Amino acid sequence: MNETNLNIEVSPNTNPNQAATSSPPEQSILITLFPFILMIGVLYLLIIRPQQKQKREHQNLLENLKVGDKVVTTSGMIGRIANIKNEKNIVVLRVDDTTKTKIEFQKSSIVAVLDSKDDDNDE
Repeated sequence: MNETNLNIEVSPNTNPNQAATSSPPEQSILITLFPFILMIGVLYLLIIRPQQKQKREHQNLLENLKVGDKVVTTSGMIGRIANIKNEKNIVVLRVDDTTKTKIEFQKSSIVAVLDSKDDDNDE
C-alpha cells in the first residue's frame, strides 16, 4: 500500500465548521408573530365584535320593555307583559286571556318583542 499524505491548508479567515453546518437566515420576530396577530384580528372581527353588538342590542331590548308588550321567551312561550318587577329582574307574562293565566320569567329570558301595546289594533 502506498501512503499518501494529504495536506489541507486552512486559511486563518475561514472557519472550518462554517462549511459543515449551514444555518438558515434568522427571521425577525415580527415576521414570525405576524400569522398569530392576523388570526387574533380575524377572530375579533368575525366572532367577538358581532357577539358584543348582539349583547348590546339584547340589553337595549330588555331596558325598553313595557307593560302590554307582546313578547317571546327563550322557551318559545308567547304572552303579554302584565307586570315588570325590576328589583327582582322578573317579568310576569299573561299567556291566556280567557283564564288569565300568568307566568313569571326572568327578564333575560325575553328574546323578542312581537308588538307593542300601542301597535296592537287587531284585538
